[in-house]
Amino acid sequence: MKISSSQLISELKSITQSNIQYIETILQKTDQEELNQRTSENSWSALECIEHLNLYDCFYIPEISKRIHASKTSPKATFSPGILGNYFAKSMLPKEKSNAMKTFKAMNPIHSRLDKNVIKKFIEGQQQLLNLLDKAKDIDLEKTKTSISISKLIKLKLGDTLRFVIYHQVRHIEQVKKVLRNV
Repeated sequence: MKISSSQLISELKSITQSNIQYIETILQKTDQEELNQRTSENSWSALECIEHLNLYDCFYIPEISKRIHASKTSPKATFSPGILGNYFAKSMLPKEKSNAMKTFKAMNPIHSRLDKNVIKKFIEGQQQLLNLLDKAKDIDLEKTKTSISISKLIKLKLGDTLRFVIYHQVRHIEQVKKVLRNV
C-alpha cells in the first residue's frame, strides 16, 4: 500500500474530527450514570472506553510531539507503511465480528468510577492530535520514527504510529456506541 502523505494526514484528521463530533454531540449530552453502566461485570462502560484512550494518549501524544519537533526531515510525497506498523494499525480497525484483545493492566480502567472530566480530557487530546497532524505535514512520515507503548526498543514510522493511534480510537469509539446501545 502506498498513499499520498497529504491524503493520509487528511484522512486521519477527518477521522479525528468525526470522533470529536461524536463525543461532543452524544457523550457530553448523555447522563453520567448511563456512561458508567456496563453490559456485563467484566466489560467496560462508555467512560472506561474513553479513559482507556486517554491512558494511551498520555504516552503517544508526548512521544509523537517530541519526534515531530526533533525531526530534521523534509516531507515526502508518498507514505509506504512498514510491515510491523501496518500490521499494528490494521489490527486496531474494528471488524464486523468483534475481535476482542487483551489490554495491558496499566491501560485497563475496568471498575473505575469516572466522571465526565474523562470526556473533556479526551477532547483536549484530540485537539492536540489534530495540531500534531498539521505539523506532520512538514516532515517525512517514514524517516521520522516513534517508540511504541509496549517497548521503547521497537520503533515505527510516524505515519504508522499515527494510523495505529487513530484506528485504536475508532475501535473504542465503536465500542462506546455498542455499550450505549446495550445498557
